This record gives sequence, structure tokens and C-alpha cells, in this order.
Amino acid sequence: MSSFKHRSYQKELLDSDNIPFIDIKLNMRELNTINTWLGGHEITISGVRTILIAAQKIKNNSPITICEIGCGGGDNLYAIHKWALKNNIIVDFIGIDIKQECIDFAKQQYPHLPVKWITSAYQNIKFDNHPHIIFSSLFCHHFSNEELIEQLQWLKQNATIGFFINDLHRHKIAYYAIKIITSIFSKSYLVKNDAPLSVARGFLKSEWEYLLQKASINNATVKWKWAFRHLITILPHE
Repeated sequence: MSSFKHRSYQKELLDSDNIPFIDIKLNMRELNTINTWLGGHEITISGVRTILIAAQKIKNNSPITICEIGCGGGDNLYAIHKWALKNNIIVDFIGIDIKQECIDFAKQQYPHLPVKWITSAYQNIKFDNHPHIIFSSLFCHHFSNEELIEQLQWLKQNATIGFFINDLHRHKIAYYAIKIITSIFSKSYLVKNDAPLSVARGFLKSEWEYLLQKASINNATVKWKWAFRHLITILPHE
């Protein structure tokens, strides 16, 4: 990367077809480690907590349905599940991913998680009962700006109380830091290639503000989070 002024549109290896399942598994395990140690799961939990408090759902203890699009190996849902148990919050989950290999891995990892796993492109889903909260984590940077505007509109239409996004801040420090870390510690060729590329495909705050405006979403907050993430939270619908 010679410049970080504009998003990269170079495809990640994980977006390819016919990746061996053993490589998918190693990639998912290492991504969970990265999310755990660099605070990605904490940002996701913060998004859930913010929306539930604003909707006054924590106090009334009514069951909540939380859906993740691009759920990968299910680690985010498991992190929320553990947090919800500690806080006596009843949650059912929906995990959606276009890759059957990711869904298969999630089922192996978390066989007792109260989740409905769905293999599909998210935009093809027609909910019988719409989730209270929909979110994504490290998912949006896989899409073009035009696709993201449509995705934001879909999220708004399908989440009954609110939605949030946890994704990467495009910055040279983040790019070179994760490139060095993964080159030393990672055993996955997918992670070594895709982790820095994901940062290059990430966003500036001003870009999120532009996308939200184009999607006609006015009640959003965009906050910078460590380590080089943005949490975009759309609070409960009025």
C-alpha cells in the first residue's frame, strides 16, 4: 500500500471459492484469537449493550433475537452469548453466512449455542419474525460502497429495534502492525494475506458518514474504538 487515501478493492483470498475446509478452519481459529486479543469481541458486545439499553430491553428481561450477517465461525455470537448469560439476558441467535464451510465450522465449534444457522447471501433472507438486533463484524469491508448503501438500507428494514457494524479503520499503522504480527505468529496463509488487505479495504469515519447519508439513515453514531475499529450504531427505531 503506497497510499491509504482510498479504499482498496483487491479481493481477499477468503472471498474465493473452493478453499479447502482445513484452511477455513485454521483461518477461523486465528481470526477468533485476533478478535479476542485486539478487542474485537468487546466492541461487538458494546454494540449490543448500547442498543439494548437504549431500547430498555435489559431491564424488562424479555427474550431478544440477535442476528449476525457474515457470521463466519460463530465466535461473535458465542461472545455475546457468554455476556448475556452473565447479565441474565435471554438471547436467541441467527447466524447467516454465504459459505457453507463457515457454517459447518460454526456448528462444530458451538453445537449447544441457541442459534439458527443459515447458509445464504444475507440479502436473500426473508424473515418470518424479524430479529430485534442485526449486526456485522469485519464484514462490510468485503463490499463496494454501492453495495454497502443497499446493505445499510436492508439492515434498517429488517432489524426491529436497531443494528450496528463493527469494522476496520483504514490506517497505515493498523496495516503495517497487523502485517508484521501475522507474518510472525500466523500459520494461516489466508490470515497472512487477508488481515492487512482487510485494513486496506476498511473505512475512514468520513466515509461511513457519507454512506449513512446516502442510505438515508440519520440516527447513527460512528465511534472510533481500539484497536483501529469503528463502531457504527443505529439506535432503536422510533
